[in-house]
Amino acid sequence: MTEAAQIALLGDGRRLHLNHGPIDIIALAEGEETEVKTAYKQAGKRFASILDELVAELPRLRAPVGAKRPLLNGAVARRMADAVWPHRDAFVTPMVAVAGAVADEVLAALTAGRDLRRVYCNNGGDIAFHLAPGQSFAAGIVDDADAPAMGARVSLAHDMPVRGLATSGWRGRSHSLGIADAVTVLAACAAEADVAATLIANAVTVDHAAVERAPASSLSDDSDLGDMPVTVAVGDLPAEAVELALDAGLARAADMRKAGLIFSAYLSLQGRVKTAAGAV
Repeated sequence: MTEAAQIALLGDGRRLHLNHGPIDIIALAEGEETEVKTAYKQAGKRFASILDELVAELPRLRAPVGAKRPLLNGAVARRMADAVWPHRDAFVTPMVAVAGAVADEVLAALTAGRDLRRVYCNNGGDIAFHLAPGQSFAAGIVDDADAPAMGARVSLAHDMPVRGLATSGWRGRSHSLGIADAVTVLAACAAEADVAATLIANAVTVDHAAVERAPASSLSDDSDLGDMPVTVAVGDLPAEAVELALDAGLARAADMRKAGLIFSAYLSLQGRVKTAAGAV
């Protein structure tokens, strides 16, 4: 069993901070005070057991998805399996969707039976949100985490078929097979956005001397990518290489959108941006 989860309001008295090992969530609920307080208690109670549930099934969560659907027990683990199953034609493990699935699970607990106007659960940039009729959110997209600045804005409205947003890229928390600075995806839930952003970011790639890669296992002993080469540095690329890489990612995003797996995608690499339809 892991150490106890940390659950507390932030200094502004409005946002809830949930931390347990590698999971770090900021949540905000808006509504009547009693509804918000009850919602936060519900979220905290559910959050406290999530990490232990994931650890109990970790070997299966790290296994590549094949012809048979993964048999998993925990609610978050099942969310992960549901999100990756449509992408089983590629190398993918349920862990690809873990951050988004945790955000979805906390959101579900927070909103269960509650009357709230707007809610978000931000798990390190993978965001699940709830909007009552007539409500909306505005979110900013940062292309380069090393030089944070807003590259674009996206409006999220109640009547959109979107309740999840996720961003992936080679500088992110997880290893990437690609070279995208950022790929942001809008999808029906955060777990689905999470896996799609990762796979699209993996597809944004090109062979060039400016791209440095290393086996994932040499960077992290427990990586589910094994000895697959992941990106560790990207130098300045010529314009044609940037275009080739973005076009490869855009093709993957277009296929996902055609299959109804995502609403839109925003792809960024060294100052160039391309978007799939339904764009931000």
